[in-house]
Amino acid sequence: MSSQLPRFVLLAVAATLPAMLHAQLNFNIDGREVQVHSFASQGFLYSNDNNYLTTDTSKDSFAFTDFGGNISAQINDKFRVGAQVFGYNLGHLGNWKPNIDWAMGDYRFKSWFGVRAGKVKTVVGLYNDTQDMQFLHTWALVPQSVYPMDLRGDDTAHLGADLYGDIPVKKLGSFSYTLYGDKRPFDSNGGYVYSLLANQGTTANSGRHIDDYGGPVYGSDLRWTTPVKGLMAGVSLLKQDITTTGYYMSNKVPYKRITFKDNTPAYYAQYTYGNFRFDGEYRREVKVIRGDALSGILNAPASVDIRSGYVSGAYRFSKWLELGSYHSRYYPNWNTVHSVLGNHLFDQTFTARLDLRSYLDFKIEGHFIRGAPTGNAVRGFYPQDNPLGLFESTHLLVLRLGYHI
Repeated sequence: MSSQLPRFVLLAVAATLPAMLHAQLNFNIDGREVQVHSFASQGFLYSNDNNYLTTDTSKDSFAFTDFGGNISAQINDKFRVGAQVFGYNLGHLGNWKPNIDWAMGDYRFKSWFGVRAGKVKTVVGLYNDTQDMQFLHTWALVPQSVYPMDLRGDDTAHLGADLYGDIPVKKLGSFSYTLYGDKRPFDSNGGYVYSLLANQGTTANSGRHIDDYGGPVYGSDLRWTTPVKGLMAGVSLLKQDITTTGYYMSNKVPYKRITFKDNTPAYYAQYTYGNFRFDGEYRREVKVIRGDALSGILNAPASVDIRSGYVSGAYRFSKWLELGSYHSRYYPNWNTVHSVLGNHLFDQTFTARLDLRSYLDFKIEGHFIRGAPTGNAVRGFYPQDNPLGLFESTHLLVLRLGYHI
């Protein structure tokens, strides 16, 4: 552990530069301000038994790094353009490869109607479109039942267009809506592809090489800022039609998985009162899929009913200290026995966030996890990273140092 400590030191030294550089990063072109922002974080993971998020956490791991930068400009009073590059390394995922995280043009005709198009952040629930910006959140790891870090590249953006707007309603507060659709991106370095590399279930030699996956994705989000001070509630609906293609590595038999149905409604609320903040979210994903077996024979359609959610609370004691906790739950198949090791994930988390500077934060977080879903139920546990098998209980320490400007 001590041999890897310099990563934290280097990030801390690098993080002292943003305050001096900030004035130089934003500049004007023809009287219009161009804004440039960047962020990065370095984490440390240590667990008692199970390896988590493809890292060797049972020994200790610094393989938890992310970085990003974005640029945006207001072309005129209604039209704005921008793009962000994001990269990460998380165990065997990410592999330090920067990608265009989002890139879009945004034209706001009226306050109640606008259009943005390109690679656009997907609005689902409270934090889907902001989960990469860890400096906005209390947590070192946002609730993984709902926002799994190993699936981040699949879930946070879509290639297409949004319609959006804000509608005030007299005496009822205001409503914000988003309608979106087009195509889901292909993340070759993410957890979905990594999960299919391993043998799954009782079938030997079932590891798959994935050439491509994707398909149409569309949905909506409606948020209500209620007349009750500090209370916001919302509902999202995500519909996907994903096709995966590749081959079995043991015999080169082609593999194809087709989605017949994949619908996810999400319900959420947030309440702030003084320095207190309370969040809650619940999702249900009903999915019907069909794929080719190792023998080449087409399997019968399989249906799953996935349930997930969390409740959280946080209190800011001062400008430099915030404490919080959440309880998160995930059931890969609600209609089967919940007590089975692979069919539940309960995570009780406690966090202390220290804001060392306006641009520098440090988080100390403890996770007390029960259950370990694997295979298609991707939530951090992978058989290839736990060759001796998985245990029911995982105690995980997460440290995360981050900066942003």
